[in-house]
Amino acid sequence: MHILIIEDETRIAKRIERMTRDFFSENLTSLHRVDELSEALEFIKKQPLDVVLLDLNLNGENGFDILSKAVSESFHTVIISAHKDRAISAFEYGVLDFVPKPFNQARLDQAFNKVLLNEKTTEGNIQLLAVKKKGGIQLISIDELQYVKGAGVYTELYLRNGKKELHDKSLEKLEQLLPHTFERIHKSYLVKMSEVENIIVRSGSKYIASLKNGEMLPIGRTKYKSIKEKWL
Repeated sequence: MHILIIEDETRIAKRIERMTRDFFSENLTSLHRVDELSEALEFIKKQPLDVVLLDLNLNGENGFDILSKAVSESFHTVIISAHKDRAISAFEYGVLDFVPKPFNQARLDQAFNKVLLNEKTTEGNIQLLAVKKKGGIQLISIDELQYVKGAGVYTELYLRNGKKELHDKSLEKLEQLLPHTFERIHKSYLVKMSEVENIIVRSGSKYIASLKNGEMLPIGRTKYKSIKEKWL
């Protein structure tokens, strides 16, 4: 695991660092700590990361200024902040967890378990997906998303307007973040179930999800029964 801590209070940063080392132990490859947004942005550009632990108030700077950039990347973001009133907004952006200050080892471990065990965030109220575009970040409403296709370590987002956008997160990471209205119907597809118009069974035990826009997506054999029950 490659982890970055973005926290300006030295005492708290050291505590997070100690707890992180205790939890990940031999699974920890690198752990770095920065206290400024500009330094954090530069680090994110240059270094591979699995998790970013972000405070929302850094020497008076707003952590949300880096959040849209962070959630567009391949890694997961966990907020550690005393500003509990901003938790809903953070989840809407697509963070994996929000750990309120003051916190203990058990609460931080809970967030880390979501990372290690690929646990789905229980809040499920993500409203936006941030994707990289030339010159900046574009925020896409979850309402516009029809389905997601795995493309190696990346994913392809298929939208209502017929456009396709590339996201740096893997299908597994997006599955953790997306609301329960999306189902993994195949090893390569996540679909909003309200977009499925029909489920087709073809010879040779081939199962197809027919979408309202006319597209046909495969359903995995092992997933057919549960998907059909949820669709009905």
